[in-house]
Amino acid sequence: MTLDRRSFIKVLGGASGLALAGCATQGGSGAAAPAPAIGKTQEILPKGSARRVVVVGGGYGGAIAAKYVRMLDKSIEVVMVERNRQFISCPFSNFYIAGITKDMNSITIGYDKLAANHGVKMVYAEVTLIDPAAKKVITTEGTLAYDRLIVSPGIDFRSEEIEGYDAKAQEAFPHAWKAGHQSTLLRNQLQAMKDGGTVIISMPLTPYRCPPGPYERSCLIAGYLKKHKPKSKLILLDANPDVVSKKPLFTKAWTTYYKDNFQYVGGKKVTQVNVAGKSVSIEGIEDFKGDVFNVIPPQRAADIAVKSGLVGEDKRWCPVDVVSFESRRHKDVHVIGDAAIAGAMPKSGYSANSQAKVCAINVVNLMNGKPTVDISGINVCYSAVSEHESVSIAAVYTVKDGAIIAVPNSGGISPADFSLTKAEHAYGESWLRNILTEMST
Repeated sequence: MTLDRRSFIKVLGGASGLALAGCATQGGSGAAAPAPAIGKTQEILPKGSARRVVVVGGGYGGAIAAKYVRMLDKSIEVVMVERNRQFISCPFSNFYIAGITKDMNSITIGYDKLAANHGVKMVYAEVTLIDPAAKKVITTEGTLAYDRLIVSPGIDFRSEEIEGYDAKAQEAFPHAWKAGHQSTLLRNQLQAMKDGGTVIISMPLTPYRCPPGPYERSCLIAGYLKKHKPKSKLILLDANPDVVSKKPLFTKAWTTYYKDNFQYVGGKKVTQVNVAGKSVSIEGIEDFKGDVFNVIPPQRAADIAVKSGLVGEDKRWCPVDVVSFESRRHKDVHVIGDAAIAGAMPKSGYSANSQAKVCAINVVNLMNGKPTVDISGINVCYSAVSEHESVSIAAVYTVKDGAIIAVPNSGGISPADFSLTKAEHAYGESWLRNILTEMST
C-alpha cells in the first residue's frame, strides 16, 4: 500500500483517539536502560545503495513512524531497533494493576506482521549510543548506518531527586510507569495488603508522561479497595499545587464514588523514601506512612537521548523543529513522542502517533527533495474514573509563530454531569484495539 498526500492527511485526521488508561507509552523502546551494555562495533544489515531510515523504539511513536515511511515510499529501507520482542501498552495497564483485567494480553502486541506486511526490518537489540557525525546507531548487536534517523525512545526517571529511591527501592515502592514487571509488582502488593491498609500514590511535577494517568490510577485503585478491602484508604500526593488535567471530572469522581476511602493532597513533593520505615517524606519536613506505595518519579527523555546529546541544556527533553521534528541538536535526526518538546501537545500515546505520521511524511519529503508540510496534530485522551466509566478531553494542534499550539475552540471535555461516561468507556476500549492493530499490522 502507498499513500498520496491527500490520503495521508485523511489517515492522520481520522486516527484513533488516545485512551490514557495507564500512563501513556511503554514497552517497546529501543532506548538504553540505565547502565547499558557496551555496543558492538561490527556492522549489522550492511547498508547498500538504497536510502535508509533507522527508527529507534517500537512504541506508539516508533512503530507508526516505521510503518508510514514504508507506506509513503517503498524505495526507502526502514530498520526498526527495538529491545523487546513485544510491546506492552501503558494505556489500559491501570486496569490490570487494579485487578480489573486478569492479565496483560489485551495490551500486548508483537512486530511480526509489521515486518511481513510492510517490509520493516527488525533488529532486536538495545541502542547504546547514537553517532550523528558518522550517521550510525550503535547497539548491543552491532552498528547500523542511516541516512535519516527517527528516535522515539520514551522516558526515563530522575530518580536521583528522590533520596533513597534506587533500583532496589523501586522494587519495594514500584513506579509502574513502564508497563510490565512493575505493573505486576504493584498489582501483587495491592492484592496482598491487609484490609485496613493505606495505599499512597505520589506523582511528580509536570511535565511527565501522561498528565491524567496518576489521577486515573487513583480512581481505579480506590475502586478496587472499595470493593475488596473496604476498610482501606488511598492517599494521592500530588507535587503540583492542584490537579493538572481534567480537574472537574476527577474531582467529581473522587467526591461521588470514593469520598469514604480517598484523599487528594496537592503541593506535596516527595523528596525521600524510607522502605524499611514504610514512609515517604515531603521536602524533608512531613512524613506519610502507608502499606503499599506507588512512587512515580520526576521524568526526562530516555537515557539514550541524554547520552547522544539530543536533549537541551537542562538535560531533560529534546528540542525539535516543530514541523519536521528534526532535532535542533543534530542534523538528520528526528525525535518524536514523550522525549520531544512539542509545545502544547501532551506527552501521550495519541500525541506520539500523530507526531509519527507528521514526521514520516516530512522525512520522506526531505529525502525526496520536497518541502516539508505543516500538518495539524491531534490528541484525544480517555481516562477511566471507575471500572465501567471514562471521561475524555480532546484538542487539535497546529504550528503558529514557530510553536505548536492548541487550536482555539477545538476539541472539548466530557460533560460534567457524567452523562456520557459509559459510552466514552466503550470509545476508549475501541481506541485501544484500533491503535494497537494499527501499530502491529
